[in-house]
Order: sequence, then structure tokens, then C-alpha cells
Amino acid sequence: METRPTTTGGGHVRDRIGRVLLWLAAVAAAAAALGAYAAVADAEPAVTVVETWRAYGFVVFAGLFALLAVRPRGYRGVWPLVIFHKVAMTLTALAYTRNAAIEGTGNILVWDGALSVLLVLAFVLCRGWVAEPRR
Repeated sequence: METRPTTTGGGHVRDRIGRVLLWLAAVAAAAAALGAYAAVADAEPAVTVVETWRAYGFVVFAGLFALLAVRPRGYRGVWPLVIFHKVAMTLTALAYTRNAAIEGTGNILVWDGALSVLLVLAFVLCRGWVAEPRR
């Protein structure tokens, strides 16, 4: 039987909503990984390694989001890492919009910006800062 920290009234509902958001993030990252296959296959030799790194990164993030969805209070150290990455990517893309020669900033702003909001919301809903009780 799964033990959970004590919650007030809507705690389990908040947990479920947060977990659903995390599963959505995991599915989106997995879909991005599948979609990255074409980018790797079509990449110029000069950027093949970068595109491959990016594709593997999507797989890693899909796994991290899934781990958080399964045990949101079991991996407290993962929360700040994934939130940092998504917020940093969003802010970096925002800064890069000043240079028209840098492509892809709009996609990063939309996707990583949305993931930043989703992750912070899931973190609050799941109380990701609270440790899971020891069994």
C-alpha cells in the first residue's frame, strides 16, 4: 500500500492534477524525441551530433517527467533541475530573439515557456518540496 504525506482536503486532487500535467510533459517530450528522428536523419554533417544530442535530451526529459509523475515527492532533487532547464531555455530564447539570425527562438519560447509554467504548477500542486515518507 502506498503511503503519502498527510494532506488537507483537496491534497489528493491537487496531486492527481499535478501528476496529469507531468504525464502530459512526458508524452510531449517523447513525441518530440520521435519527431527529432527526421532532424537527425536530415542533418548536415556539421550539426548531426548536435541534433542527436537534442534528440537524446528529449528522451531523458521524457524519463525525468515520468519519474516525477510516478513519485513527485520521491525525487525532490529532480524538480529544480528540470524547472531550471526549462526556465533557462525560455529566458535564453527570449534574449536570442534580438538576433534575427538565430533560428528557432519562437518554438523554444512557446514549448519551453509552456513547460516552465506547467512544471512550476505541477511542483506546487504536488508539493514537490515535501519528502516522501520513509517506508
